[in-house]
Amino acid sequence: MAPKYSSKAMFLSRLLWEATPKPQEGVRCPCQRKCHGPCSPSSNCSQPCAQHFHGEIGFICNGNKWQKSTETCTSLSVETLFMDSNSASRLSVAAPSITLHILDYQAPEPIRSVAQGIQKNCPLDYACIINAVKSSEATSGNIAFIVELLKNISTDLSDNVTREKMKSYSKVANHILDPAVIPNWAFIPDKNVSSDLLQSVNWFARQLHIQNEPEHIVDEFFIQTKGFPINNNTSERSLSFSMNLNNTVEGILGIIEIPRQELRKLPPNASQAVGIAFPTLGAVLKEAHLENAHLPRLVNGLVLSVILPERLEQILFTFEKINKSQNARAQCVGWHSRKRRWDENVCKTTLDSKHRVKCRCNYTNVMMSFSILMSPISVDNEVLDYITCVGLSISILSLILCLIIEATVWSRVVMTDISYMRHVCIVNIAVSLLTANVWFILGSNFNKKAQDYNWCVAVTFFSHFFYLCLFFWMLFKALLIIYGLLVVFRRMMKSRMLAIGFAVGYGCPLVIAVTTVAITVPGKGYVRHGACWLNWDDTKALLAFAIPALVIVAVNLVVVLVVAVNTQRPSIGSSKSQDVAIILRISKNVAILTPLLGLTWGFGIATLIEGTSLIFHIIFALLNAFQSAELSLILLLNSVTGALHLAVWNHYGPQVEVSLSPSVSKLEGQCSQSSHADKYYSSIFGIC
Repeated sequence: MAPKYSSKAMFLSRLLWEATPKPQEGVRCPCQRKCHGPCSPSSNCSQPCAQHFHGEIGFICNGNKWQKSTETCTSLSVETLFMDSNSASRLSVAAPSITLHILDYQAPEPIRSVAQGIQKNCPLDYACIINAVKSSEATSGNIAFIVELLKNISTDLSDNVTREKMKSYSKVANHILDPAVIPNWAFIPDKNVSSDLLQSVNWFARQLHIQNEPEHIVDEFFIQTKGFPINNNTSERSLSFSMNLNNTVEGILGIIEIPRQELRKLPPNASQAVGIAFPTLGAVLKEAHLENAHLPRLVNGLVLSVILPERLEQILFTFEKINKSQNARAQCVGWHSRKRRWDENVCKTTLDSKHRVKCRCNYTNVMMSFSILMSPISVDNEVLDYITCVGLSISILSLILCLIIEATVWSRVVMTDISYMRHVCIVNIAVSLLTANVWFILGSNFNKKAQDYNWCVAVTFFSHFFYLCLFFWMLFKALLIIYGLLVVFRRMMKSRMLAIGFAVGYGCPLVIAVTTVAITVPGKGYVRHGACWLNWDDTKALLAFAIPALVIVAVNLVVVLVVAVNTQRPSIGSSKSQDVAIILRISKNVAILTPLLGLTWGFGIATLIEGTSLIFHIIFALLNAFQSAELSLILLLNSVTGALHLAVWNHYGPQVEVSLSPSVSKLEGQCSQSSHADKYYSSIFGIC
């Protein structure tokens, strides 16, 4: 009995999860207990199947436990297929192409293949194999045998396909497409079995002959076939399918439409169109030569196959989404039968709503099956792309300008140890954000071009590392503020402060980033599905960024409150007047930057929650793009402040009370005693 699910929207995701190899606990297995107990990593084990099954079951060691990896247990053979029809036959080999030795003298003619057995026992409808198949247990080995059986029938017995033959053929295919047996597909050693099934069904249906009226040919639970005659005078025609998932009440809709302009290309003589719908095949259809094999592209609708005359080139499809709970991007695709993979270049998405997707696709002899793919979390939108592109462009230009100005005025603004460290922080924050933005752009381009997995891991690692560096250098700025307030009579050496700064700013992020990679990469849980960023669904690797970032945001807010309280007290004549002014400037920066960064990544985390509205994605794109630009502007103003202040000061001359402390610069004094121009620039740039 097929398992029950709460809603069809969750069914596909659950189906795909079940289709991945995982420890089988409490699941009946046609095997003898041999591979059990503790094991050593990377070791393998195999054991024979249970009685009445031929083949073996392979296990691999995962987490010190044996995990089932492959299975070839089969109870079907050429002999069992025709046992009821010809009890005299005694065949012992499952492969239909191998010559079989007959030991029973009563057999007048040996059955050497499946095709020969069908021609002998049921040539008109192929019904003689149905009972044997439907009564068999759908093990991984039997599934592979049935696919090979259908493949041989399509090759050897598809000269004159009638409605009865198509029904029998579909009944056999329906047996291995039941959702209850979908998890068993994952243990078939040959990963091309699912694409072989699709190609065999399409090839067999190509030889089907339609009568003069539209026909509902096959109506099984997990495979439907319809057809109608067409010619150049036919008006626009369509085939509509509504199929249930897991015997649910609600059906998933799929529509195939042939435009009128395409039908005009046909000759006057009659032709035909055949459509086939699969509700569960997409869950097991494995793509070959997919470089991101650990990131399977999820099918989010029916798989629709269509058989048309060669002159027809374009078809219209309407797919109802299986998973409607997320604002996921839908992509119309066609299955390339030779490359054995989905091809997004043959289809164009004309409509993508919450419930349905409309596609315009090109039909060829190698492109006969179509569907829609989903990206579980990422949302592809031209507005989001535009916002991100403009914001990052402004940010990168501002950061480059900031670094140029810092290099120009460096020697004139680093007069004390604290001011020196302040500008070191400015430079490193700018470098970290600039580098992170560059890697973010590389990651965005990667998502569209789909490069190899190792490159995606590298992009994710460096993006993670440099975004963490941004936050940790902000943390060091906060620590610098606390140091300036609390330490009055004793100053730390500049070299020691610099060492601590780089240890905090780059050392801590490096440790976190490397640890995250080491823990999650071996299990393919480092990057997200469909994007080069930290995984959330499987391993929660994103917490390695979110937790440090949010903690630093909280610490910075506490520091700002402490500074606000301590700087209320006047300190006229104090030897620390210059350092207090610098601390105030740093505090203003932290007060501005911290809420902005915290708000940005708060919305970023919200977008990972299932069912998040599109508005959260738009807000996150706006904040993520323009927070970089605003941060760049603030850093730019910090760099310009010192340069302009010193320039004006040198021009007008300082009218200040010189500090008695030898560590304080003679170029600054109290704002109340500064010249008019001094107060003017101070009020603009917030020096005092």
